[in-house]
Amino acid sequence: MKILNKVNSPQDLKRLPRKYLPHLCADIRRFLIQSVSKTGGHLASNLGVVELTVALHTVFNSPRDIIVWDVGHQTYVHKILTGRKALFAKLRKLGGLSGFPKARESSHDHFDTGHSSTSVSAAVGYAKARDLDGAAHNVIAVTGDGSMTGGLVFEGLNDGGRLNSNLIVVLNDNQMSISENVGAISKTLNLMRSDPRYQDLKADVKDILTRTPLLGETLARAVEKTKDTIRSVLVPGQIFEEMGFTYIGPVDGHNLDDLISVLGKVKNITKPVLVHVHTVKGKGYSFAEANPSKFHGVESFDVETGRPLSVRSESYSDVFGEALTQIARENPNVVAVTAAMEDGTGLASFANEFPRRCFDVGIAEAHAVTFCAGLAKAGKLPVFAVYSSFLQRSYDQIMHDVCIQGANVVLAIDRAGVVGADGETHQGLFDLSYLSHMPGMTVLAPADKPELGAMLRFAIELGGPVAIRYPRGEAKTHLHEANPIELGKSEWITRGNADAEDGIPKIAVIAVGTMLHTANNSVGKLTQYHCKGGTLSPAIINARSVKPLDVEMISDVAKFADFIYILEDNVFSGGYAASFAAYAARNGIALPRFHSFSFPDEFVVQGSPEELYRKYGLDADSVAAKILNDVEKYA
Repeated sequence: MKILNKVNSPQDLKRLPRKYLPHLCADIRRFLIQSVSKTGGHLASNLGVVELTVALHTVFNSPRDIIVWDVGHQTYVHKILTGRKALFAKLRKLGGLSGFPKARESSHDHFDTGHSSTSVSAAVGYAKARDLDGAAHNVIAVTGDGSMTGGLVFEGLNDGGRLNSNLIVVLNDNQMSISENVGAISKTLNLMRSDPRYQDLKADVKDILTRTPLLGETLARAVEKTKDTIRSVLVPGQIFEEMGFTYIGPVDGHNLDDLISVLGKVKNITKPVLVHVHTVKGKGYSFAEANPSKFHGVESFDVETGRPLSVRSESYSDVFGEALTQIARENPNVVAVTAAMEDGTGLASFANEFPRRCFDVGIAEAHAVTFCAGLAKAGKLPVFAVYSSFLQRSYDQIMHDVCIQGANVVLAIDRAGVVGADGETHQGLFDLSYLSHMPGMTVLAPADKPELGAMLRFAIELGGPVAIRYPRGEAKTHLHEANPIELGKSEWITRGNADAEDGIPKIAVIAVGTMLHTANNSVGKLTQYHCKGGTLSPAIINARSVKPLDVEMISDVAKFADFIYILEDNVFSGGYAASFAAYAARNGIALPRFHSFSFPDEFVVQGSPEELYRKYGLDADSVAAKILNDVEKYA
């Protein structure tokens, strides 16, 4: 990596002779593969933008020129070229380098991103601010064909096309989001890549007219000037032209000379320009090129074989997919919906068995929810499998199109709670809060693998809007002897000393969802301690139903307990504990000493789930220590 070692800033890059840039790109790919194989991360998308990123930093002057990256998981090359290469050993680790753009990390990261389809709108804002200030720097939005399935991109293009100043949108077209792209936009871009009619017709007409006596040369020049008209008739790139953008492309995204030439020309155009760049996701690593979806986000792996270093265990996503497939075999009205996350949400087996009943709508969560409402109103039973943080993008559609109508839509919320290495933009710590205040919404949280399957069946049979939230990672099995699911009912795992008459402190530990595992472990640690001549024996309750609340349980617990502790992997504000306390206050129920183990009013940074639970005091040791300290202090 001799060339890469010489590049620690965009200025270093600009000083390199042009002939060394292909060698730099090769070095960057080797570095990415070796580094991500150790830390995990987003690999295929970054391998695909090596030449594009090198060209951007060759032509433009970052940080003066503003580059806004869509989603941001393809910014590893950008980070390497802007002085952060040495930090990759702690990529996506607690206290380490973020896997996404972060303004706190570098002046070259102008806009924090993590969700799709945002870069054009942000860039329009930067461009308008520049114009108000009378400045002259460039503003570049890098978006993707996957992001083009999100409506926000077109809102940004619609507004940005009215600018009378420089705005450059680079459309990185690799035919992929996480899964393979779907829909009309994808078909349009495919046609723009492959349709030879424009180039062939232009060449044929020019050749014929050039050989025509007298008027040939003149007419040939005229035809050359009308190439935009020919393109508007024959090539679907006109969609961008009609929105006010000068369309240029497609450009080979792995040809540095072409990229640098095109970007060098458009930087001086004083109107909006869209440069369509065609890249290959996973470029330069055979395993990633062959399976870009698998190598979109990876754990540590063996470079020689492309195989993960750890054995993958059954996840909650897998359990959900298997359960839904079984239910669909029994009920032909059950359909599944995903927003470009068929594999990630466990729907692959469902799609294989029921291809006509599985709908991938692309990266368009708001559309997905209203689409589900339409399916439901037409008599189907749609289940929308979606990550918690991505569901946030469809808040109004859930409220307006599902809840107001009482539509029979099931939201299967994956990646709820702490997600880990992807950081603030991906933690699923808000779904209990923003769903629980919606009238008519039922919110359930399974504690383990069997309960997830049982709750999914219950939700489909219940009718009306139902949300089931479950975490990322290994599915826990049989944390308790499960009772049938009932609406608005929790489950007592053990009553402990709740019914005893002695003076030993009485404790109730209420767990939401898979926090039951933490509750069991923390209570296990407490049973070795003695207080007032007896062994601590807390009651453990599996909350199950976040909404509606189990009001009988609240009254019961308030009567016997000296201490109540609630464990939930959600922010406190609007969460289960807040609803519990609010219900008690509204109904004149006096609560004993009460504590919520939940996340504070802040955005939770990246780190492994275990590290983050410890950091915020939600691991079993911290819970047990807090309870014991309270008992010794107040009992």
